[in-house]
Amino acid sequence: MARAPHIDGVSIHESAYVDEPCVIGHGTKIWHFAHVLPHTTIGHDCVLGQNVVAGPSVTIGDRVKIQNNVSIYKGVTLEDGVFCGPSCVFTNVNNPRSEIERKDEFRLTLVKRGATIGANATIVCGHTLGEYCFIAAGAVVAGDVPAYALMAGVPAKRIGWMSRAGVKLGDDLVCPQDGSRYRLNADGLLEFVQ
Repeated sequence: MARAPHIDGVSIHESAYVDEPCVIGHGTKIWHFAHVLPHTTIGHDCVLGQNVVAGPSVTIGDRVKIQNNVSIYKGVTLEDGVFCGPSCVFTNVNNPRSEIERKDEFRLTLVKRGATIGANATIVCGHTLGEYCFIAAGAVVAGDVPAYALMAGVPAKRIGWMSRAGVKLGDDLVCPQDGSRYRLNADGLLEFVQ
């Protein structure tokens, strides 16, 4: 275990721990009391906030922002541009018991490009969060989430659609911020047009 090693082009606070081996991309910042466990890959220009734990054997894409007090466990993959709000939670088994070892039952969780997970949301393991979906603060996600879906509640349900810019779409499915256009496909799922 190495405390605040020097990696060219990477900013690691002196209170952070980075275990070997790992790969950390240029421009990434790792803040106070964070811990990167072995065999973890972190892309470029990421931010790992205070008390973040990543790994072991986790893959984090480029330009990912993980706010304070988040643990990214083995089996979780974050693609490029994912945002994890403060204290959001990823589970790794569906039926944990303190007295029963279940590390061989970890379920994979994939968070696709550009997804946002709000503060204190819980992502139950074994599911995929689609591209640019938006999980509201405090939501509990217990199933797969479609691309661009706005999810809220316990359990989380789709309450609308979000643009790539992170703005709720109206009935015209045109982003009021950047003018990007979307359409519903034959399956009732949202697609980016232009």
